[in-house]
Amino acid sequence: LVVTDANLVAAGIAAKVTGPLTAAGCVVEVFAGCVPEPPVEVIRAAADAAKAFKPDLLVGLGGGSNMDAAKLVAVLLAHGGDPLDWVGDGKLPGPVFPLVCVPTTAGTGSEVTPVAIITTGSAEKRGVSSPLLLPDLAVLDADLTLGLPPAITAATGIDAMVHAIEAFASANPNNNPVSRLLAREALRLLGANIEAAVTRGQDPKARAAMLLGSMLAGQAFANSPVAAVHALAYPLGGHFHIPHGLSNALVLPHVLRFNAPVAHDAYAHIAEDAFPDLGRISDPARRCDAFIHALADLSRRLGLPTRLRDAGVPAEALPLLARDAMAQTRLLVNNPRPLTQADALAIYEAAW
Repeated sequence: LVVTDANLVAAGIAAKVTGPLTAAGCVVEVFAGCVPEPPVEVIRAAADAAKAFKPDLLVGLGGGSNMDAAKLVAVLLAHGGDPLDWVGDGKLPGPVFPLVCVPTTAGTGSEVTPVAIITTGSAEKRGVSSPLLLPDLAVLDADLTLGLPPAITAATGIDAMVHAIEAFASANPNNNPVSRLLAREALRLLGANIEAAVTRGQDPKARAAMLLGSMLAGQAFANSPVAAVHALAYPLGGHFHIPHGLSNALVLPHVLRFNAPVAHDAYAHIAEDAFPDLGRISDPARRCDAFIHALADLSRRLGLPTRLRDAGVPAEALPLLARDAMAQTRLLVNNPRPLTQADALAIYEAAW
């Protein structure tokens, strides 16, 4: 069973996966009902389709939302129950159903992470997290990303950079030398290739580098989890359906400025990885400031909205967003600097 969305079917990308499988003698069925920020109802529908088809293997094809949906279907096929039963950390009692993930965006790294995100209720995003959720196989094929529109390429690329940045500076006790090396190599690949991938979308080398960078960033934060950028991005996706990568990009520089008093050494350390010219700045505090400015300017150069108001967020919604961000305790505990609801509101106000 290939778990994907209608756009990838219409674009012929799903056929690039189903065609070879069918030619090899596999009986293939497609569930194309996935949507961004998958609500629990979509997961239930995908699981029902899987139970009716009785597959031997699941294939999650698409961006992070599709791969997360496939992960959750793999949980339900193996352990039953409802998706909401498994929300939280370490609840899975054993292995999930056999699963292959094939990303078509260079952003989430979900193909190598032990987390699946689900939208519960009307707006809240929650995570199912367990090492048992890791896919059995990840297949990176840059050709599947060649048709990605510039705006999506830009937003997902920034998302991958956020994964690497937050993993490197994470306060999680599992922040370790391996995760930091993965994060730095990811930033080198992403920083050097994101503009080429956006402006020359058919460039196979840039696309391949972005896909590899995204995966390495995924491996980095699978070990050393993300923090406040994601915690503040999730309510934007839940309430206003802003794509996850763009949500991250909108709050990224403002969260980094908030963290800078305690994390400037970490940010200065990786600044040159993403933007080699910043290596000429010797003072760590100045290099940190230049890094944050360069990230904000990158979003502008890539054509992304840079203010919440430009993404359709009204000013009166900011207190609600701040309140909801504080529910993301799984992420906030990893932030280098403790963050209160008042701090979250101030960050949203700066981003607005």
